[in-house]
Amino acid sequence: MSSSAPDPRLDRLYDLLPVLYRMRDAKGKFPLRALLSVLSEQLNLVEDDIARLYENWFIETTEDWAVPYVADLIGYRPVHDAGTAADGTTPEGRALNRVLIPRREVANTIRYRRRKGTLALLELLANDVAGWPARAVEFFKLLGWSQNINHLHLDRARTVSVRRQECLDQVDGPFDSLAHTVDVRRINSHRTAGRYNIPTVAVFVWRLRPYSVTRTSACCDEGAGPHCLTFSVLGQDTPLFIKPEPEADAAHIADLLNVPAPISRRAFKKAPGRFYGKGKSLAVWAEGWAGFDPDEPLPVSALIAADLSEWQYVPPPKHVALDPVLGRLAFPSGQLPKKGVRVSYHYAFSADLGGGEYGRDMFDPAGRTVSAPNPADATKEIRIASVAKTYRVGIGQKFQRIGDALKQRSQDAPDDSVIELTDSAVYVEPLSLTLEAGKTLQIRAANGKRPVIRLLDWRTELPDALSVTMGRGSRFTLDGLLVTGRPLQVTGPERPTSEDARMPICGSEVVIRHCTLVPGWGIDCECEPLRPAEPSLEVFNLRARVCIEHSILGSIAINEDEVNSEPIPLHISDSILDATDLEKEAIGAPGLAVAHAILTMRRCTVFGIVDVRAIEVADDCIFLGCLNVARRQLGCMRFCYVPAGCRTPRRYHCQPDLVEQAVKENISDRDAQQGAIRCERLRVRPQFTSSRYGSPGYAQLSLTCAAEIRRGAEDESEMGAFHDLFQPQREANLRARLEEFTPAEMEVGIVFAT
Repeated sequence: MSSSAPDPRLDRLYDLLPVLYRMRDAKGKFPLRALLSVLSEQLNLVEDDIARLYENWFIETTEDWAVPYVADLIGYRPVHDAGTAADGTTPEGRALNRVLIPRREVANTIRYRRRKGTLALLELLANDVAGWPARAVEFFKLLGWSQNINHLHLDRARTVSVRRQECLDQVDGPFDSLAHTVDVRRINSHRTAGRYNIPTVAVFVWRLRPYSVTRTSACCDEGAGPHCLTFSVLGQDTPLFIKPEPEADAAHIADLLNVPAPISRRAFKKAPGRFYGKGKSLAVWAEGWAGFDPDEPLPVSALIAADLSEWQYVPPPKHVALDPVLGRLAFPSGQLPKKGVRVSYHYAFSADLGGGEYGRDMFDPAGRTVSAPNPADATKEIRIASVAKTYRVGIGQKFQRIGDALKQRSQDAPDDSVIELTDSAVYVEPLSLTLEAGKTLQIRAANGKRPVIRLLDWRTELPDALSVTMGRGSRFTLDGLLVTGRPLQVTGPERPTSEDARMPICGSEVVIRHCTLVPGWGIDCECEPLRPAEPSLEVFNLRARVCIEHSILGSIAINEDEVNSEPIPLHISDSILDATDLEKEAIGAPGLAVAHAILTMRRCTVFGIVDVRAIEVADDCIFLGCLNVARRQLGCMRFCYVPAGCRTPRRYHCQPDLVEQAVKENISDRDAQQGAIRCERLRVRPQFTSSRYGSPGYAQLSLTCAAEIRRGAEDESEMGAFHDLFQPQREANLRARLEEFTPAEMEVGIVFAT
């Protein structure tokens, strides 16, 4: 629900009245003012509509609903294979329509027609139509052939030289420069695509997006040695990616620095200054180390590109070894950084999910919108209204620790309070808080920041979770944080009464937005969970609604009195639940058959078993483990993937139900039917680029995943947490436009670089 200031124009008619009439109106408690306010409100609506009508004449300023009409004026035709336009009255429908008919493509359609047949246009189409960075490659320039001595092309591909290792690193990639033999297969073949032929052109696209982490703490790998550190604060190996630079000329073909590609060791060794430095792809600060300026990143001359896969390389004094492929740092063993190391870098992920330095809507503790990211600059905010007491924590702020802000909040005792973390630092401190009845509290990251809360084993005799005790009618929110080391533990009142157990859940709420509660509490260098059996969220006797959105969580353990209390509502949307193993419970209750909760899920990916009392609604979700509910007669599932043999409510257009039904209709022999059903179940089982949290392709559907899953959602987008990327629609749009603007007799294809 949005909160905004009253329109200052409501009293403009009233202000035109003589003072005498306004004085008389004040004696009668302003009846004339109320009447003129109603008239002014209608007048404002008419004026605003006239202003919008003028803005709707131009594609840059028109409203979303008018974009198709402007497109029709210039002869733009939507792509049928991309899907049908949705009802624009819902946010989901408007998001889909923006992908089906991209505003930028409509604005540049005439420009495209004038440049038809140019190579750079294909890159521009990928950016404008699909929103993917791209590099176009003409494969005839990479063919090995004997050149005419009178017309040499010294810039064309050459045969392999084992001395040019940097060229071997790029073989079959978007920046390949070696000569190949002819491949007669077509690049746009539906079977096996070919590449190297005279009429073939490829458009390499990068689906993974680069996300920045600014001046955060590096992680010391104590098992390898005190001189060994990783860029990731969680300690896993993470490839460092390029921060793309915009192309200055529309006719320019993208090079390495214009796309979000991973940084290779040889490319970094050859030209480290292209990637390293303040405001670039990565930087390293070591305060007081080796006499360098503490306020500036370590100089490029102090860096050595090295392979640190086994930590086998030890740099000489006053130098640091850096491995961009694994995201590792090594200092001289006799010259350790005594005051810590801070790093800035870019990692890759599929979408704005799980928290990070990306723009997001901000809400006050009561759930009202207080700011929204400016589309032109995601780091800027548009403030609307907020009545909550705000305590800012971070460098240069009044509070340096979260605990100090909580202590001050306890003394002030405001009804609504916000603790805002204003940097991307790591906060290592025990946290335990109690919310009084009717009070609200939000712990959030500032927009454009990614703070980390690292919980340790502070007390030997007690668990050290991030503990929150809820009062009746209270509301607690985590927004934009990464929590590692221990779980989030939420409990009801310390002394619950029978009335608490029976009371309806109306005002109490726990909200987790754009957060990551690390699955398994932590991960090692290979992204394997450290404590795979431990939950990331624990709920004890909570009489509140639990709402999770745009987040990554480990398993959820719900401990509720199922005899004396009603099940709690659990709402999860656009999120990933990861039990670290398909045989472990993603949602469950320790020691009980099912969790005492009624689940609502939309656009989620679940790795693990789900055992709940009932499912009210499940839309566009992927359940990789078994799903079991106690009450099958309640609720329904729509456009989901659920493994065969699960106990679920009614299913509508789910997989593998649809492919099994098709087999039964086409094959009458029972034995052949059963064999075909098993094959179809295996074929449509979702496949992922990676199922381990911490890797760039985590939870991303593989290119080999069945079309029934990749286009199995209600609006023909993909099932799962990345549904709202609308990647099938983007791909269909791009393929159609590439064929439209490619010269006759040429063959063009899309190659996914990530």
